[in-house]
Amino acid sequence: MIYEQVSAPSARRTITGATRVLMALKLDGPLMVGLSLISVYGLIVLYSASGQDVGKVLRAIIHLGLGTTAMLTLAQVKPTTLRNAAPWLYLLGLVLLIVVDVTGYIGKGAQRWLDLGFIRFQPSEIMKLAVPMLCAWYLHERPLPPGPLTLAVVAAIIVIPAGLTAMQPDLGTAILITIGGGLVVVMAGLSVYILLGMAAVAGVGAWYGWSLLHDYQRQRVLTFIDPQNDPLGAGYHIIQSQIAIGSGGVFGKGWMNGSQSQLEYLPERHTDFIFAVIGEEFGLLGLVLLVLLYLFVVGRAMYLTTQMQDTFARLLAASLGLTFFVYVFINTGMVSGLLPVVGVPLPLVSYGGTSMVTLLAGFGILMALYSHRKLVGS
Repeated sequence: MIYEQVSAPSARRTITGATRVLMALKLDGPLMVGLSLISVYGLIVLYSASGQDVGKVLRAIIHLGLGTTAMLTLAQVKPTTLRNAAPWLYLLGLVLLIVVDVTGYIGKGAQRWLDLGFIRFQPSEIMKLAVPMLCAWYLHERPLPPGPLTLAVVAAIIVIPAGLTAMQPDLGTAILITIGGGLVVVMAGLSVYILLGMAAVAGVGAWYGWSLLHDYQRQRVLTFIDPQNDPLGAGYHIIQSQIAIGSGGVFGKGWMNGSQSQLEYLPERHTDFIFAVIGEEFGLLGLVLLVLLYLFVVGRAMYLTTQMQDTFARLLAASLGLTFFVYVFINTGMVSGLLPVVGVPLPLVSYGGTSMVTLLAGFGILMALYSHRKLVGS
């Protein structure tokens, strides 16, 4: 009884103190919990997927630290500042994309990185934030739903950086940039007829774009249709991925006991195909747990979006939350054979620095929009 009388007020003070700290840092508690659980899950899986490479895990922790720092910093920024910075961030991203296409670092047959000596990063990652920010900025003071002229301008805002990114070539990031900007437009309240018209235009664009794809990109689409057509070549990745997921069953083979991953049958197991490692080692239950964590984060993000008080905040926050969901959808779909392989990492789980920092920075922006929602007009 004495213990209960002493510990209960102490627990209440601890909870109150934690809440006060989160409020002071402009952070959302439930969202932070969800992101933290996914990140810890990712580090555990990465240790196994990388072949117990402590160096990769330590670098992933550093990436998480940098991303968390970016998130904390951006969470303090007022929405008016974010809105005013949108055109300049977009312009900076465009300049860097042009520099990359001219003199960028070449790795694995692609020219996607800027090498500054002490750090190497992908400027296209900046556009994942800059494009939806500029789209929301442009639509902020215009009548909604947007008319044809407004849509034409927004389309140019999206297509230019997406096209420069596709030239690197980096089709996966180009698709994500397009989706991020497109979601802003959709959330602006397009009519059904305009959506159908856009779908028709997209279909024609896909037909024309087929001739512009690189050979390996066309092969990915053909492999998606029939991976068994080239089981030791283009279809090897997806076949091994499906074997890994299927062999895990319901409960999995156990941490670090996956044959496909540990014996290196599964390519890119610590990056794009890490979802297959989870399926093999932790089984269906492990996959369901991760998906539920993702859905919790997306659901919380969309709830925060409903609390926003102006057009810029609502459009941008909705795009950031839904784009996170699209990341998960595309990666899990391509690893399980439901979508073509386009090189999209699994958020906060796949090994990769720039992508992880960008994702957490996006959540920092979302929390800034929410925590400062009463200051939008100031």
